[in-house]
Amino acid sequence: MNHILLMMGGTGTRFGADRPKQYTLIHDRPLFSYILKRLDRYDKVDSIVIVTHADWFEYAEEWSAKALKHVKFHVVCGGENRSQSVRNGLNKLKEYAGDQDVVMIHDATHPYVDEKGMDGIIEAVKEFGGATLAARNYDTVYRIDENGFLANVEPRQFIVAGASPEAFRFGDIYAIYHDSSDEELSTMTSAGAIALAHSIPMKAIDAGVLNLKITYHNDMELFLALADNYFFPDDMEKENN
Repeated sequence: MNHILLMMGGTGTRFGADRPKQYTLIHDRPLFSYILKRLDRYDKVDSIVIVTHADWFEYAEEWSAKALKHVKFHVVCGGENRSQSVRNGLNKLKEYAGDQDVVMIHDATHPYVDEKGMDGIIEAVKEFGGATLAARNYDTVYRIDENGFLANVEPRQFIVAGASPEAFRFGDIYAIYHDSSDEELSTMTSAGAIALAHSIPMKAIDAGVLNLKITYHNDMELFLALADNYFFPDDMEKENN
């Protein structure tokens, strides 16, 4: 079986709005509900655990129920930091997931559901134990110095940007989060970094070129420009539900 942890417990301080970006209303519906509707149609997902900030728990439950009609789901509260939030989600999955199941940790700030990439991730986890979507660099990659000047050129074929989701065999990643101290978890925000520190190989699977991450307001503007024609052409309803 394949499971999703949808991570949406952040406060969105860099986004600078009156609510975290994952709850931003797009045509009267929160951003994360579009992700869930797309995942609901992805036939390789068996369950979704939505990890939310405690202040938004009831809101997340309400909209998750509206968006998910085929995939079973649970909503849980996050922890004090991202790693503790992941652990809370894994603890919920422990109630029914098998050790060989695949768990994909997906950020709600990545609204694009890359089904082709996720197909590749699932197969890579079965073969290697861990995988992540990764964006390749199409332009020259430079290293800069502390003053912002170009220092040298990096071989771009070996440099990728981590994207979402990251994925693992459930038993492997659960054991790491369960056995790690809060102090250790607090030093690593990426599940991939934690996996590498515990010798789980991570296969990089090419992400779609539009695997957008929303961090700042201009990112949301790009999402809005693409949404109607690319991301969710049949989901962007103009009227209230």
